[in-house]
Amino acid sequence: MNTKNNNTSFDTLCIHGGFEMEQHHAHQTPIYASSTFIFDSAQHAVDLFTGKEHGYIYGRFGNPTIEQTENKIAALETFLLNNGNGEPLQAKAILHASGMAAFTTLFLSQLKQGDTILSHYSLYGGTQEMMDKVLPLCGVNIVLVDCKDINVLEEELKTNKSIQLIHLETPANPTIQCVDIAAICKLARQYNIKVSVDNTFATPYLQQPFKYGADFIIHSTTKFLNGHGTAIGGVLIGTDVELMNTKVTKHHRLLGGNSNAFDAFLLNNGIKTLALRMDRHCSNAQKTAEFLAAHPKVAFVNYLGLATHPDYLIAKQQMKNGGALLSFELKGGLEAGVSFLNKVQLCTHAVSLGTCDTLISHPASTTHTGVARELRLKSGITDGLIRMSVGLENVEDIIRDIENAIHY
Repeated sequence: MNTKNNNTSFDTLCIHGGFEMEQHHAHQTPIYASSTFIFDSAQHAVDLFTGKEHGYIYGRFGNPTIEQTENKIAALETFLLNNGNGEPLQAKAILHASGMAAFTTLFLSQLKQGDTILSHYSLYGGTQEMMDKVLPLCGVNIVLVDCKDINVLEEELKTNKSIQLIHLETPANPTIQCVDIAAICKLARQYNIKVSVDNTFATPYLQQPFKYGADFIIHSTTKFLNGHGTAIGGVLIGTDVELMNTKVTKHHRLLGGNSNAFDAFLLNNGIKTLALRMDRHCSNAQKTAEFLAAHPKVAFVNYLGLATHPDYLIAKQQMKNGGALLSFELKGGLEAGVSFLNKVQLCTHAVSLGTCDTLISHPASTTHTGVARELRLKSGITDGLIRMSVGLENVEDIIRDIENAIHY
């Protein structure tokens, strides 16, 4: 591995991590736009397919652009972490065509008919719908509990022996709820159950779930890792490298949810500014949340940097900062929220998050339309809730736009 990967600074690792010099000495990782790769001999082909030799076979299986980006993400999620023997923690990352493709690989490689996945009741709409509408067709059962209550969680693990995976989303979309990763992982180990964590909102810059005992991490790389809204992608990272290289890789290849060289190239470049961007995102979000919390027309604000958030202490324990995401509701409820969305001018009204510009959306009518209203409300996704991914603009401009839209 290139010595540039062995740095003690996260910022430097964002720029140099994963990079390997290729034969033409390109300064940046090139885009390897080739669907297949040439074998040196018949034996070379055999050695590649059997895993005896490392190399590239076919674009669905990966290529140098993708692999270097995978290695960078794995390095960031394991940055300064050690295994139980005091050695640097190793992890394998697999890039996918989307975050949902990464979930598909995770769930289908780790769960079989009759197994149960347990999760918290506040999840991204796509994840919730996969659990409600796709996994049951495969014979996989779903249990949603309040994972903030460790006693409730343990009681479920005691009584339901079919649970094989606990999936966490922390912070959660769009309620910004947090669960205690360390406490849940400790409990899961007692019952020999694996834990996966969706780390999209926090990124490895703010939170490293492997530090607290997670087995798998998932990102929608479309969001903060890419940071510019230019490519769809997802990544699955695991610390059992043998498992990732065998069973998980086999599922990934057969399911066909692979990334491509161009999107991997965009992602690799985006990650180089991750640390810088996240600092600005978090600073802007904190100031925006404080403005909203003090506004007489705002009913409530969900932001982990506010001491009023019920999960504020958990977030301080496992996150470097409060993050870039917040949600809020105006006192006029749905009607006031719709009016607000129609009147913002600087903020961009669109789904997704993690881009340089501030994005606002209405989850109940967009990302969570496929989730049953009863479950949506139980999760805290009210009819008037507005989600905001605070961008990198001058924060005074962001706040001015919000103020004008509220009072328009």
